Amino acid sequence: MAQTGQDYYELLGVPRDATEGEIKKAFRRLARELHPDVSEEPDAHDRFREVVEAYEVLSKSETRELYDRYGHAGLRSGGFEPGHFDFGSLSDLFSAFFGDDLLGRVARGADLAATVEIELVEAARGTTREVPFEVAVTCSHCAGDGAEPGSAVTTCPTCGGAGRMQQVTRSVFGEFVRTQPCPTCGGSGRQIETPCTVCRGAGRVFERRTVEVDIPAGIHDGQRIRLSGEGHAGGAGARAGDIYVLVHVQRDPRFVREGNDIYSTVELTATQAALGATLTIPTLEGEYELELEPGTQPGETKLLRGRGMPVLQGFGRGDQHVFVNVLVPRHLNDEQRRLLEEFETHTDEKTYKSDEGFFDKLKSAFR
Repeated sequence: MAQTGQDYYELLGVPRDATEGEIKKAFRRLARELHPDVSEEPDAHDRFREVVEAYEVLSKSETRELYDRYGHAGLRSGGFEPGHFDFGSLSDLFSAFFGDDLLGRVARGADLAATVEIELVEAARGTTREVPFEVAVTCSHCAGDGAEPGSAVTTCPTCGGAGRMQQVTRSVFGEFVRTQPCPTCGGSGRQIETPCTVCRGAGRVFERRTVEVDIPAGIHDGQRIRLSGEGHAGGAGARAGDIYVLVHVQRDPRFVREGNDIYSTVELTATQAALGATLTIPTLEGEYELELEPGTQPGETKLLRGRGMPVLQGFGRGDQHVFVNVLVPRHLNDEQRRLLEEFETHTDEKTYKSDEGFFDKLKSAFR
């Protein structure tokens, strides 16, 4: 049992009502972190064995039920003893990291994760990125068999080629069947006399590759793209895993994205706002000539329909909302001040009369 007597659910970091898939996912994550060949922590070996033990108990319905009801004492009374796992060999390292399960059954290859960064304009148009990664592939020297070509491969005499051993224990709690990988062949069901000189019996080797990823227009920051069958190779002919590419969309100082809509600002001088102006503003598709009528007020919003982000894997586009910011002069010379004062003497109620009330303008801004 775990030397610390720590709760198995706490060891795996899952709640007591965790599903089988959640338990398996947590174990694989911890296996990658704590394997002694990867972790530099001095207690990694012991912690790794405790995690394996916790998974061994919680991954089987009969031992999990016994543990939930009676704890560690119930497991001991039920005749359960932690299995011996030798994770020191390269073959076991591949099994823990790349998809073979603890019962010796060959599973598909493990998935890979990659990250790419693109600009907002690229997200609007769609783009392509080359993603480098290191992946486990089938050894070409032995064709994934693990044995040196021409050498003998025999059936494991201990398990008869099944790769698994079953142990039946009886107690006051009933009869329990415990299945574990064969200690002789490690779950492969075979005995290799001469391991492959290239992969050292693992059947897989690491290879540096590059994959081209098509990033669709309209993608959002944090979304993932799945590349099926491009991950780590599976064992004994099983299908390869997948690659999940996390897309980070960089911030553009000119725009703020909300869903498929884009928000930007345009700055006018007080004179331009009063007399009207045509200004060049940025959009996702390039520069655009925006006409602002005389009397444009601070906080007004100009709507550019269809100039936002395209709908991801759909039709249409969002809009661009342009907020108007009117710059009031802060530093005036004597002549400028005189002219403004003279202008003020020629104003009347009609000069500043609003076409709509304050609350109407506020509603328009929200719209």
